[in-house]
Amino acid sequence: SSDLIFIIDAEEKIKMMDNLMKDIRKVLITREQLQKRVAEMGQEITRDYQGRDVVLVGILKGAMPFLCDLMRCIDLSVTLDTMVVSSYGDNTVSSGSINIKKDLDKDIRGKHVIVVEDIIDTGITMDSLVPLLKKRGAASVELAICLNKKERRERDVFVKYIGFDIPDEFIVGYGCDYAEKYRNLPEVGVLKPEVYVRG
Repeated sequence: SSDLIFIIDAEEKIKMMDNLMKDIRKVLITREQLQKRVAEMGQEITRDYQGRDVVLVGILKGAMPFLCDLMRCIDLSVTLDTMVVSSYGDNTVSSGSINIKKDLDKDIRGKHVIVVEDIIDTGITMDSLVPLLKKRGAASVELAICLNKKERRERDVFVKYIGFDIPDEFIVGYGCDYAEKYRNLPEVGVLKPEVYVRG
């Protein structure tokens, strides 16, 4: 039956991730939970932006899985753009300054911008980016964040669309990385300390 095929496929996918899962202490958010919440966020955006010219701005590289899933759940004619903006290097702690490595390809004047990001913690990056996009003439700028680590917030940044509130642990998966690795894990998990201590 189709149910049996789904169960077998799910088991095979779990086995395929054995190499990554060996470094994960625990799973915080399953792929099923991610799919359900992202679909709800897409419905919220569809409802809120009827009749508006919407640009989804994905913050690379971390936002890629979330951006791809989210845009397929938005029933509007949106356009896409990307930026590479961060306050991180290969470290586990924010450096406190914003760095734009890739800027937008298109003009956003008069458009309603939704910045799509995998995670927000200190808020330093978004606190600098949102005013910058408004200064460039966007009609509005809102944030759609998959993971909200609010315990670490240093800047008072308003996030309109939040996927999940998460604890202050070192997480990877669904776009989130450690030294550019683990982004392809389809769930959100807590990395074993010995992995980044060793790294």
